[in-house]
Amino acid sequence: MAARDDAGQLANRSCFTYALDWASFGSVTIGAARRALSAFVLTLTFSRWIFLRFFLDQSLENFLRGHVYAFADLQGSPRHLLYDNLRAAVAQRHGSAVRFNTRLLELASHYHFAPRACAPARGSEKGAVERSVRYIRDSFFAARSFTTIDDLNRQALSWRDEIASARRWIGDDRKTVADAFREEAVHLLPLPEHPFETDLVTPIRSDKTIYVRFDLNDYSIPPEAVGRPLTLVASEHRVRILDGTAEVARHARCYDRHHKVDDPAHIQALLAEKQRAHGSTPNSRLIGAVPKTETLLEACFKRGESVSAVTQKLLLLLDDYGAFELRVAVDEALARGTPHVGSIVFLLARRRRVGQRRLTPTVDLSRRPDLKDLYVKPHSPETYDELTRRDDDDSDDDSD
Repeated sequence: MAARDDAGQLANRSCFTYALDWASFGSVTIGAARRALSAFVLTLTFSRWIFLRFFLDQSLENFLRGHVYAFADLQGSPRHLLYDNLRAAVAQRHGSAVRFNTRLLELASHYHFAPRACAPARGSEKGAVERSVRYIRDSFFAARSFTTIDDLNRQALSWRDEIASARRWIGDDRKTVADAFREEAVHLLPLPEHPFETDLVTPIRSDKTIYVRFDLNDYSIPPEAVGRPLTLVASEHRVRILDGTAEVARHARCYDRHHKVDDPAHIQALLAEKQRAHGSTPNSRLIGAVPKTETLLEACFKRGESVSAVTQKLLLLLDDYGAFELRVAVDEALARGTPHVGSIVFLLARRRRVGQRRLTPTVDLSRRPDLKDLYVKPHSPETYDELTRRDDDDSDDDSD
């Protein structure tokens, strides 16, 4: 077949022959989730050069990402792109009139290309990309093993560069597809300074917990952000949470299902907040004075005892014996393996009996200062014995 040397004809043809489509490749298992595996395929129909990238869904964001990755790989963008009637591309259609998706038009404006839609039931218009998909299935994907989606994409581009690009070119069998692509590439438009932003941006709110839910997974946020209106920004690999313009959380994106993605700093902040709240409860004085009572209360709870009732009893013992004595008794009870209130009471009473610390309650006479100097004369015990004998004698006289 004769070579096509007319650069003008090549430039004119390359304006209209870039076709792309989604292709389904079954599903993959990630943790407890099964995710649909799809390939974004773009074919340059003059050179038959292929770009492919695998994604875990056919969302609008991944559709846009496919374009950005493809243009970066080609090191340029086409003047026109031909689409099948994909929902991500064609929002509405009435006869020959087409209304494209707004986000696709933003992408096209950024890269300065014009989108075009295939006519309904005209499969021949995208025949090149459909043949590319069949070739990918047979030559690359069949019996392919991979560990992650990133591993699969690395293998796909290696296959494209080493196998697909070495095919004989349909326009001249003396050339390879790579040779034809080099001729075609000079007619691509230069790329803009920055790639198009493809992140998903959506409002979100956490009402009661330090987690926000996205794509059936829960991502942690700082406790102070709970209940506030937030913005979630999701890329292919990252999930960011914004409060206004300030980033309050950043996580690696998870493609599992019902998985909690934690930031240790958020968990630590929550624990600190709970400890501060715990300080305002009735038993905070008990925990502060005798920290090991938490271990004691946990043991009581496991035995089915009421933590509230045990706490109240310990508070009474704290009032009667003081923090030092109660700490000593609790430590000894835990060491003996007898973590219950009865043991604490016994140990406290024993310490008092042996005189290690005798409690001498004081009498408050601030309201009766007149009693401070009161003196009560002691009486001999024999006086009470005498009164007893007199009562007995009177009883004997009455019996006569």
